[in-house]
Amino acid sequence: MHDRRAPFASRPRTRILLVVLVVSLVVLGGTSMAVGSVGVTLPEVIGVILAHLRGGPSATGAVDQIVWDVRAPRTILATVAGGGLAIAGAVIQAIVRNPLGDPSLIGVTPGASLGAVAVIVMGGGALGGLPLTMAAFIGALVTFGVVFLLGRSSGRIPPTRLILAGVAIGYLVSSMTYFLQTIATPNQVQRVLFWSLGSVGGADWGVLPIPVVIVVLGTAWLLVNAVALNAVVGGDDLAASLGIDVPRLQMTLLVVVAAMTGSLVAVAGGIAFVGLVVPHIARLLVGADHRRMLPVTAVLGAIFLLLADLAARTVRAPAELPIGVITAAVGAPFFLWLLTSGRTTRAVRAPLTGAPALRKALR
Repeated sequence: MHDRRAPFASRPRTRILLVVLVVSLVVLGGTSMAVGSVGVTLPEVIGVILAHLRGGPSATGAVDQIVWDVRAPRTILATVAGGGLAIAGAVIQAIVRNPLGDPSLIGVTPGASLGAVAVIVMGGGALGGLPLTMAAFIGALVTFGVVFLLGRSSGRIPPTRLILAGVAIGYLVSSMTYFLQTIATPNQVQRVLFWSLGSVGGADWGVLPIPVVIVVLGTAWLLVNAVALNAVVGGDDLAASLGIDVPRLQMTLLVVVAAMTGSLVAVAGGIAFVGLVVPHIARLLVGADHRRMLPVTAVLGAIFLLLADLAARTVRAPAELPIGVITAAVGAPFFLWLLTSGRTTRAVRAPLTGAPALRKALR
């Protein structure tokens, strides 16, 4: 039985909603490439993109450089980061069966911050010549590995134990990051602050392939395994009774989510609230069934971060705000509304009620 409380829970309405969201995302992406300190029209944006897709730059050199070399990579990174972080948050909330789950809960964001701050403060030479993005990615995966090992018990990953391990390791790693900030120069502190709050302003074509490939492949795998994820939300015993190897599935889900989040945080910094808030919006729209909720979450996350990036660029133009300031300013009040309305208490629940429905969905 599907979630009756969601107004768009039926498949036709979900498809219509997805079409509307995708069209909105495309329009917003074009707007993102047109808006900036130098105004560019949408026809010019379309012309530049079509020219490059045909294999060469457009005739207008200055506009071509602005759109293709600066704004296109930024728009793509914001889209991928928003969608990837939102899906990561949805999966973590399902694994720990807790509405407060987000990528920082498994140590990925604190670990990436430590690696990046270490490079900013001590220089890449102190870490074997690692560039900032690689140090952040390694820091994310190492911290996740520690949380994962501490969160396991008798071959399983109890949600409460994983949460406690993530919180404890997160605080420990954050204390190291804060220590590095105390010995940083004022310029370094400014870089650390801007990076820790997140930004897609440094995007270029060179940094896009790794996060794009990891997020696309990870999202595709999660969509294929959406029904199994539904079973996990229903409880370990129910999932095991349906023939699912729960410990293996939990481990794979966490590794996929950690890789997606680590690759994004490494290039975009610690963007808060996307993974926490967007999955709740998707559940309110289409219910908790991950077959429908995950695609809607991905597109909503991309739209949310594109809007946040546009605000970050225009609120104090020509200066630019860290994107995390915008996401927190919007996300925190929304989450407080969810809290006061009581919706978070039922936000993460079994999408399909009972073993028969889940067994049918797993066929």
